[in-house]
Amino acid sequence: MKEQYEVIMAGSGGQGLVVCGIILAQAAILEGQNAVQTQSYGIASRGGFSKSEVIISRNEIMFQQVQEPDVILALTEQAMKMYASGEPDRPVFYDTTLLEKRSGRNLYGFPFTEMASLLGHVGTANIIALGAMATLTGMIKTDSLATVLTRRFAGKVADMNIKALQAGIELVTQD
Repeated sequence: MKEQYEVIMAGSGGQGLVVCGIILAQAAILEGQNAVQTQSYGIASRGGFSKSEVIISRNEIMFQQVQEPDVILALTEQAMKMYASGEPDRPVFYDTTLLEKRSGRNLYGFPFTEMASLLGHVGTANIIALGAMATLTGMIKTDSLATVLTRRFAGKVADMNIKALQAGIELVTQD
């Protein structure tokens, strides 16, 4: 595990990116790390551009905005254009349900929205993506994410989110 991870999750309002960033930061804090989460979104909360940034560090975080992202989640074409070009070594996760398939050694396209729909709630695509990102990068333990999900949500909603997290984990661990 690296000393620090800078994460950008970008897409449109309503895709749960802000909640996803909060969950990621809370899981890092649960592990005894430092974390900061910031967000920005357009005037229209649904459909407009939305972004959540998270910094996870074993050390004190001096500057609270992402400067050089280590991991990117892009859920719209606009987000892909903004953040996926450039460094070929930076992992970029994207939703093949919503975006054109691309090729590149740093690109990880998965049908997050389609999988969420099959699980019974399209709104869990963000949690599926978070499970895949955490598993592939090792930036946070998926057990910590599961703990935060069960604390944040109750009953059937918690169960649904845990299933979504597990689906994301399985995306990158199955052969």
